[in-house]
Amino acid sequence: MLHRNKSYCVLVTVIACCLVLIPKTESFPDGAPADTCVKSRTNQPNHGAARSQSLDTLPYQLTASGNLYGPGTQIQVTIDGHQDVFRGFFLQARDAQTNEWIGSWYETPNTKTIPECSSVTHADNRDKQQATFVWQAPKDRQGQVYFTGTIVKNYGTFWSSVVASTPEAKGRYV
Repeated sequence: MLHRNKSYCVLVTVIACCLVLIPKTESFPDGAPADTCVKSRTNQPNHGAARSQSLDTLPYQLTASGNLYGPGTQIQVTIDGHQDVFRGFFLQARDAQTNEWIGSWYETPNTKTIPECSSVTHADNRDKQQATFVWQAPKDRQGQVYFTGTIVKNYGTFWSSVVASTPEAKGRYV
């Protein structure tokens, strides 16, 4: 009887561990984790064997209302799916000269910010056709900024290193 109870306990423990680990290996439904900022594959989600799609096939438009900033400037950044939905995103603001993370994002419904690397990500994995964010420049700097990141259609289909176009630099990479 004692041997049977030990076997039962081991089986229950193994099943419980598997149930705890399954959601972590499936996806990040509430956005990218903070360590995304320092992963070896920049702007790439950790989605198992899935790899980024070619930017030539990107069905979404990432735009920023500008790319020049002064102390406290706010810039609006939008992902537009047109008729195609997306489920997630991870965007960073970077100084065009130094490539360092700069500024901060306003947290809005269904988003969360990662201040450690001037990033914003989704807070749920529901279908979205459009998402708009507001970036705030540092209070003590001025220069040129660009916005880059990943847009996720689903777990296995995403586009990384997407760069926002701006009215001043339409169709160009900053």
